[in-house]
Amino acid sequence: MFEYQSIHIHYKLIDNNSDKSLIFLHGWGQNIEMMEPIAQAFMHEANLLLVDLPGFGKSEEPKEIWSLEDYANMLHTLVKKLKLKNNILIGHSFGGKIALCYATAYETKKLVLLSSPYKVAIPNPSLKVKILKQLAKIPFLKKIALKMKKKMGSQDYRNASPKMRSILVKHVNTDLTEICQKITCPTIIIWGTNDKTVSIENAYELEKLIPDSAVIEYAGGTHFAYLENKNKTISIIKAFME
Repeated sequence: MFEYQSIHIHYKLIDNNSDKSLIFLHGWGQNIEMMEPIAQAFMHEANLLLVDLPGFGKSEEPKEIWSLEDYANMLHTLVKKLKLKNNILIGHSFGGKIALCYATAYETKKLVLLSSPYKVAIPNPSLKVKILKQLAKIPFLKKIALKMKKKMGSQDYRNASPKMRSILVKHVNTDLTEICQKITCPTIIIWGTNDKTVSIENAYELEKLIPDSAVIEYAGGTHFAYLENKNKTISIIKAFME
């Protein structure tokens, strides 16, 4: 556990004493488990950091209504504490939005954005249910989807949700168009052509905003295209690391 602003934040670190570090950031309403299927492929190739973003997984909720910058600042404090260098940030959806903020404020080697909104609404609770149904269709994620579904109905989740809903509204209304133009690190943008949560049009808008970037389409992929095409995602990241 890592304590930041009086809240406990859960993370997993695989320290390989490497000169490369991969940092995995999950999407809204998710947790570390959603990034582990990708991270496991790099177990011996780099240092790995997976974080339960505050308000999700085993991490406590923020005490205040956090902005994207607050999440990015928390991550930077953890990265400094762990002395990670040459950081490649890999963020899905909400996690990708945080990665965009991080890359404009702190040294970042490379970015991998997985269906990451930069100005479009993050899924609302009704869409979250639809997303869980999508996850349940992916064989190796069915158990995770069921676990998330149970948590959504738990007393703890209902008690925590008002503050997290406020944080969600804050992010939905945060437009990163201007800061995206300041990102200088190489960036890969991976997106499913059938993403109903965040349209693939956003991918090509991001490509125009970020100078050194490229879009990779996954034909027929949903908001979880990176997992539906897990082996392809792993191969792309491995090639990108070189």
